[in-house]
Amino acid sequence: MADTKDVKDESNVESRSLDDNLTAPVLDHSAVDPVYQAKAHVLNNAVQQIGMGRYQWELFVLVGFGWASDNMWPIITSLILPAVALEFHQSKPPLLSLAQNIGLLAGAIFWGFGCDIFGRRLAFNATLGVTAVFGLVAAGSPNFAAIGCFAALWSFGVGGNLPVDSAVFLEFLPGSHQYLLTVLSIFWALAQLLATLVAWPLLGYHTCSKTDTTPCTRSKNFGWRWFMIAMGGFAMICFFLRFIVFTLYESPKYLMGKGKDAEAVRVIHKVAQKNGRTSSLSLADLEMHNQGGQQGVDAAAALKRKLEKVNLTHVRALFRTKRLAYSTTLIMCIWAFIGLAFPLYNAFIPYTLESRGASFGDGSTYLTYRNSLIIAVLGVPGALIGGLLVEVPRLGRKGALALSTILTGVFLFASTTAKNSNDLLGWNCAFNFCSNVMYAVLYAYTPEIFPTKDRGTGNALTASANRVFGIMAPIIAIYANLETAAPVYVSGALFLGAGALTCALPFESRGKASL
Repeated sequence: MADTKDVKDESNVESRSLDDNLTAPVLDHSAVDPVYQAKAHVLNNAVQQIGMGRYQWELFVLVGFGWASDNMWPIITSLILPAVALEFHQSKPPLLSLAQNIGLLAGAIFWGFGCDIFGRRLAFNATLGVTAVFGLVAAGSPNFAAIGCFAALWSFGVGGNLPVDSAVFLEFLPGSHQYLLTVLSIFWALAQLLATLVAWPLLGYHTCSKTDTTPCTRSKNFGWRWFMIAMGGFAMICFFLRFIVFTLYESPKYLMGKGKDAEAVRVIHKVAQKNGRTSSLSLADLEMHNQGGQQGVDAAAALKRKLEKVNLTHVRALFRTKRLAYSTTLIMCIWAFIGLAFPLYNAFIPYTLESRGASFGDGSTYLTYRNSLIIAVLGVPGALIGGLLVEVPRLGRKGALALSTILTGVFLFASTTAKNSNDLLGWNCAFNFCSNVMYAVLYAYTPEIFPTKDRGTGNALTASANRVFGIMAPIIAIYANLETAAPVYVSGALFLGAGALTCALPFESRGKASL
C-alpha cells in the first residue's frame, strides 16, 4: 500500500510539473513587467484549462488563410512577372517586385504596430479584404505603372497578415498546442501549390513566350489577367469566411494589457462556452495582482493610455533588458537577412527558369510553369516536417531553424552547378523544401519570444526588417544579370549568415507558454 501511495504521489508531482512547464513563460522574469507577467500566467492557466477546442480549430483554419496570403501573393507577382514584362515591353521587370515590397513594408508597419493600438479584430478582418479588392482590380491594368500601383496596394493588405495573425492565434492557443503555430505553415506551402496549379493552365497556354517572334499583344497574353481574377476571387472568399461566418473575440491578453481585466475574463468564458467547457477564471483572479489597488479607470488614466498609443512604449518594452534587447536585435537581423535572400532568388524563379531554360534549349512557357508547380509540391512536406522538428527535445525551435536555414543556403550554392533544366529543377526542389521548413519554424518562434502586449509591435519590427531588405532584392535584380549565378551566391551567403545568427539566440521556446 505504501508503495502504491508513493507511486501516486510521484505521478501527481510529475503531472503538476508538466502543467507548470506548459504554462511557464518563454521570457525570463526581468524581461517584462511583473504585474503583467503575473496576470499573463493566470490567463495562460485559464486557456490551458479550457484546452484545444472548436474555437481554436476554427481559428486555426482562418489564420491559415492569412498564412496562405502571405506566401501566395508574392508568388503571384513572380508568376505574372514574365507575362507582364512581355506585354508592356518593360526593360526592368523587377520594378514590379519593388512596388510589391514597398507595399509589404507599409502593411507590416501599419497593421503590425496598429494591432497593438486599435486591437487585433479590425486588423485581422481588414487585411484579407484589402488584398482581395486590389487583387481583383489589378486584372484590368492598362499599363505597367498601373499593375505596379495595384501590386503595392494589394501588398499593403498582405503585409499585415503575419504580424497580426500570428499574434491572434498564439494568444488563444494552450501551451500544450503551441506547435500548431509551426504546422500553420502547411497553408503557406499549399498556397504556393494552389497558385502554381492555377497558373499552369492559365499562364502556360494563354501567355506570350520569350521565344515568340511575333509581338506580344493583350489578346494573346490574357492568361495573367484571368489568373489575377481567380486569385483575387479566392482571397475574397477567405475574407467572407473570416468577416461574416466566424466571430473573432478580442485577445484576452491584449485586453488585460490595456487594463480591461473584466473584458478579458468575459472573452475567456465565451471561448470556453464555444468549446463546450467551463472556466473557473474570475475577475478577482486578475485583480489580486494589481499593485496599488484598482487599475486607473478615471479620466487622467484614460488620457495617459491614449497618449501612450502615439509614443514608443511598445518598442522600448522589447529592449527593456539586455537579454531581451539582444534577442529582439538578433531576430530582426535574421528576418532582415532572409528578407533579402529569399526574394532575391525565389521571387524570380519563373523568370530565371525561363531565361536559363532558354539557354539550355528548353525555355518554353509551358515547361516554366510546370517546373514551378513541381517545385511548389515539395514545399508541402517541408512545412509538415518543420512542425515535427520543433518538438524534438535536443533540437527545439532554435536547432530546427538553424539547420533548415543553413541547408537552404547550401542547396542554393549547389544550384549553380546545374548543367541543364532538370538539374536546376532538382536543386530548386531541395531549396524549396528546406526553405519551407525554415519559414515554418521562423513563423512559430518569432511571436513566441515577445510578450503579448508588445507582440504586434515585435512582429511589426521583424516584418519591417524583412520588408526593408526585401525592397533591396528587386533593386539588385535590376542591375544584376539574373541569367548569371551572382544573385544566387549573394542569396546563399545570406541564408548561411542567418543560420549562424540563429545559433546565438538566447531563448528556446519549446515546451513553454508565451506571455
